[in-house]
Amino acid sequence: MQLFNTLSAEERTALIEESGKQRLTLSFYAYAHISDPKQFRDSLFLAWNPLEVLGRIYVAKEGINAQLSLPADHFYEFKDHLDTIPFLKDIRLNVAVEQDDLSFLKLTIKVRDKVVADGLNDDTFDVTNIGVHLKAQEFNDMLEHPDTIVVDMRNHYESEIGHFRGAITPDVDTFRESLPIIEEQLSEYKEGKNLLMYCTGGIRCEKASAFFKHKGFQNVYQLEGGIIEYTRQVKAEGLESKFIGKNFVFDARLGERITDDIVSQCHQCGKPCDNHTNCANEACHLLFIQCDECKDASQNCCSEACQDVVNLPVEEQRALRRGIMNGNMIFKKGKADRLTFKKTGTEVSDVALGTAAKTKTVRPRIRKTLVGKGEHYFPKAEVAQFIMENELAVGDTVIISGPTTGEQQLVIEKMRVNGQEGTTAAKGDKVTFSVPFRIRLSDKLFKVIG
Repeated sequence: MQLFNTLSAEERTALIEESGKQRLTLSFYAYAHISDPKQFRDSLFLAWNPLEVLGRIYVAKEGINAQLSLPADHFYEFKDHLDTIPFLKDIRLNVAVEQDDLSFLKLTIKVRDKVVADGLNDDTFDVTNIGVHLKAQEFNDMLEHPDTIVVDMRNHYESEIGHFRGAITPDVDTFRESLPIIEEQLSEYKEGKNLLMYCTGGIRCEKASAFFKHKGFQNVYQLEGGIIEYTRQVKAEGLESKFIGKNFVFDARLGERITDDIVSQCHQCGKPCDNHTNCANEACHLLFIQCDECKDASQNCCSEACQDVVNLPVEEQRALRRGIMNGNMIFKKGKADRLTFKKTGTEVSDVALGTAAKTKTVRPRIRKTLVGKGEHYFPKAEVAQFIMENELAVGDTVIISGPTTGEQQLVIEKMRVNGQEGTTAAKGDKVTFSVPFRIRLSDKLFKVIG
């Protein structure tokens, strides 16, 4: 039985948009003893796949860490299933501050050694002896206490775009790096100071609080439910948000706005900006902050060198990156020297550099269906060729979409079908028509519906 996703991102995007369903993005975690993670993983896939759950879930002997999205009309079925699992019954679900139907495009459930890579030997200390959980109001009150030290347990690219005012923001690439650095930095404050920690959803603080208590810190506190739950409580109770800026999230959104404060800069021009992106050069894929003007000018690339690469034919691009293994170096490269305005650690600003527009830009829902895949591009004639998977006709509005091309919309005014001028095409036909840009073989052709 197939227990993994086989659809491409483009195909999944088309299905989501065609369904017209609103999706919820949420997360949760639980530390619990799972004797057979592989069997547990498979049972989750079998239960969640029919509910159209998409996301990134890690399962280990120590528990589960889940970030996912699902159609809103399947929420209670999903919750009912969680309640059948004893350690997940009535678990708090952190619902995203900002919703996006395309936050996840496939269901990935992986078995890992740990649900969070912390580098700790859990046998050396009591992982259940955790810090005191604080709700939003309690956290705000503790922040005002003169003997409080607040620490951001996230990574440099997360804290750069948003954090609690006055927080220590370690200049680290991974969670495991932060633990010994913070212990050493705060070694003089193990007694008499309140160690107050926070992270995105709470899971990193859960383990970190036990670690710091083991290391001798007397007064250890953590933000219950992390920034996501804090924001929900702030809105529900009309509290002041002590968190400023954006909360970085590990899905296609790459961030959700908490306050209108922009505390970071475009890494290329220095303009106030807090929009993360990945370099369009797949051999680079650098995570960095880029404003709209720089994105247009550099074709969503981080440098002129990468811009030169994305303008090469697709086959040449593939040849250049053969043997290159970026893996987890993507975020580490976020400190590249070419990012002139990158800020980390003590450089992170507590002062707003700009203000975001108060009205949220709502992406218009475009219903579309996949009709073809890129097969060839004729440079001199500026003509694209597609192999049809569904019907297409003159007068149809289409979208050509791909990682380098982006999304380009146009109307088919005339076309050739299997080499002859025609007005309609069917599955299996080869269709060519003029385009004002170069297509790639990875591009997909969608027909706009309605």
